[in-house]
Amino acid sequence: MIQIMSKESQMRAAINQKLIEMGERERLKELLRAKLVECGWKDQLKAHCKGTVGCL
Repeated sequence: MIQIMSKESQMRAAINQKLIEMGERERLKELLRAKLVECGWKDQLKAHCKGTVGCL
């Protein structure tokens, strides 16, 4: 199990490094951010958090 996690971690690191080198990481983050805002996720999360804090 440890070897699998290690391989997975190595693969994630390699992909992340490639994305950074190609300048795609930031572009993908911005695209994701825009899509989340577009579908209302940010507002829904904010409302949920306010509701949860109000319950404490």
